[in-house]
Amino acid sequence: MNYDRVLLTGAAGLLGTQLRQYLAPKVKVLRSTDIAPLLNPAPNEELFQADLADTSKINELVAGMDAIVHFGGLSKEGHFEDICRVNILGFYHLYEAARKADVKRIIFASSVHAVGFYEQTEVIDSRDLTRPDSNYGVAKIFGEGMAQMYWDKHGLETVSIRIGSCEEKPSNRRHLLSWLSFADMLQLVDKSLTAPRVGHTIVFGSSNNAASFWDNTYAKHLGYQPQDSADDYRDEILEADPQPDPDNVVMRFQGGIFVRP
Repeated sequence: MNYDRVLLTGAAGLLGTQLRQYLAPKVKVLRSTDIAPLLNPAPNEELFQADLADTSKINELVAGMDAIVHFGGLSKEGHFEDICRVNILGFYHLYEAARKADVKRIIFASSVHAVGFYEQTEVIDSRDLTRPDSNYGVAKIFGEGMAQMYWDKHGLETVSIRIGSCEEKPSNRRHLLSWLSFADMLQLVDKSLTAPRVGHTIVFGSSNNAASFWDNTYAKHLGYQPQDSADDYRDEILEADPQPDPDNVVMRFQGGIFVRP
């Protein structure tokens, strides 16, 4: 690992729990934070219970860190005021604190919902226009824009991972194109932390699925090589849903249920 001291936000979440266990043995100090309580720290792990929207805590959280793995914030669609308070304003204050603390790199959990209104028949890359499907998706676009600006203006590197469907196993037809396994998610974060130079890189987070919405041409320098595949579950998924409704928006758009009004 290129960085000795790493801050992990969202450490109590589904993906954050995986990342805590993975990162702790790889760094000298892992500082894990979440608004929810955290238990059972590793010997080299510091636990902080904090709300990312509480600006009085941000500088303390970031102080002394070399890199940040930012998986914190609201993870579902919600009222714009709530999304704005945590995922937009909280994001800005995190980046500004990182700049002041001379943090070198941030790994940002962006989302498919930044491009959720592309059709599932389309294949896009990171240079295609964003098409958010929700307030949540708009906040992810804000985050990617902020990351780009902090790279261009301040030299703070970021990898923005547009996470697809990161679950233990795929469970529906859309997941055959969008699934990201836990193991591949961990590999992608690792590659994002260890690549020599990333600037601001946007990468789509999906496993080695035979079919995909996404082309990672512009993120090849990360060296990400997913190992798992949703195709291992194809027969099970197709048997459970043999005749999907082609007019159902969940089957039509990349963002799935988030595109619903």
